[in-house]
Amino acid sequence: MATMDATTSLRVNLRRLWSDHVIWTRQYIVAFAGDQPDAGAAAGRLLNNQEHIGNAIVPFYGQAAGTQLSDLLKQHIMIAVDLLKAAKAGDDPEFQRQDQKWSHNVEEIATLLSSANPHWPKRDVIDLLNVHLKLTKGEAVARLTGKWDDDVAAFDDIFTEILTVSDTLADGIMSQFPDRFPAQSAPARRGLARIFARGR
Repeated sequence: MATMDATTSLRVNLRRLWSDHVIWTRQYIVAFAGDQPDAGAAAGRLLNNQEHIGNAIVPFYGQAAGTQLSDLLKQHIMIAVDLLKAAKAGDDPEFQRQDQKWSHNVEEIATLLSSANPHWPKRDVIDLLNVHLKLTKGEAVARLTGKWDDDVAAFDDIFTEILTVSDTLADGIMSQFPDRFPAQSAPARRGLARIFARGR
């Protein structure tokens, strides 16, 4: 059986991890909105995913950076949970407070990533992650209000956008460590965040 080269392996691994991120986020939203008993299990799997994403950067940036990324991503999830609770309760002031915390969390993630890799400009990372927040909020609101077509469309957009996030991260790693990826052929996707945001 043929083995994947380093470039393909990195890209496939990161796509799987970030796809898990949005898939299990959706599973939690669906369970939470419907008061389903699997909400806790979905939340647990989602938090595990943040550990997996952090571990994926350890070979390049060390254990401390991986742990820090996992911690920030776990905060990202817990803020999302509180945001959902506020939305379901119709508590707009609390929703706005959690939304501001979510935006601050994005800046912290972008600061960490951009400080580790010059091919991940902070502004671009913030733009990409802010699109992710916007789409996820749209998905949650559509699910909570029973707008099923909007709910489906939102997840389609989320899945497309998270692959952009994943590929941007993969391209940045390959550009920073070209000796580890001799088969690299794709250029770094700098500026994709703004391109995607303008297309929305």
